[in-house]
Amino acid sequence: MIGVLLAAGMAKRLRPLTDDRPKCLLTVGSRTLLQRTVDSLVAAGITELVVVTGYRANMVREFLTEHYPSLTIHFIDNPDYAHNNNIFSLWLTRPFTEGRDFLLLDSDILFDPQIIPTLLATEGSALSLNRHELGDEEIKVIVDAEGQVLEISKTCSPQEAIGESVGIEKMTASYSKALFQELVQMIEGEGLIDVFYERAFERLIPQGHTFKVVDTTNLFSIELDTVEDFENAKKLIPASLYD
Repeated sequence: MIGVLLAAGMAKRLRPLTDDRPKCLLTVGSRTLLQRTVDSLVAAGITELVVVTGYRANMVREFLTEHYPSLTIHFIDNPDYAHNNNIFSLWLTRPFTEGRDFLLLDSDILFDPQIIPTLLATEGSALSLNRHELGDEEIKVIVDAEGQVLEISKTCSPQEAIGESVGIEKMTASYSKALFQELVQMIEGEGLIDVFYERAFERLIPQGHTFKVVDTTNLFSIELDTVEDFENAKKLIPASLYD
C-alpha cells in the first residue's frame, strides 16, 4: 500500500495564512497538517509516499526530507498548479500508482488518525464519509442500498446525499488501473485538467467501479479551505488529538 498526498494548491482562500507557506504546513497544536497526515500513515504501517507539490514546493520537500528520512518518498512537481485542479495532480502520480493499491489524501484535512486503519480494514475500494448538514460547497455522496457510491460531487442533491466525502480514499489495484485508464481519456483526450478528481470517480461508476462508503462521522475530520475553517478547526479538534 502506498500513500498519495496532493499538496500542490495555492490555497488562496486561506490567505494571509498561506502567503508564506503552503496550507499543509499550517500548524494546529504542535504539528503541521502535513506532519499529522504522514504520522497517521506511518502509524498504519505505510512506508512509501508519493507527494505532489506545486505552490512553495521546496518547503514541502524540505519538511518531509528532514522529518522522515527513513520513508521512501517520491516527489512530483505540478509545474502549472495555478491553472489546473487536483485531477491533474492525481494524474501525475501515474508512474507510481497505476495498478497498485494506494491511499489518496488531500493535504488540507485535519483528521483523527484512526480513519486510516479503519479504511485499510475495509474490503475493496473504500471512501471515508462524514454525516452532517450539507450545503453547496461539500463533495456530497449518494449511495445505493448496499452502501456503494452512486454519485459523488458538489452538485448532487443535498437531500439525497448521506454525507460529505472526507477526502481520503483507499483504492485497490484493479480500481487504480481503471482510474488511470479513465484519466487518459479525460486528461489527454478531453483536456479536463481543471476539475476535481471526483469527476473521474463518477465516470467509473457506470463501468462497474465504485467505492464502499465507510462512515467515520464518529472520528474527527475537517477540511481547511478558509481562514474561518482554520480557526474553527483549532476550537473543534478533540483535546486528545491536539498535541
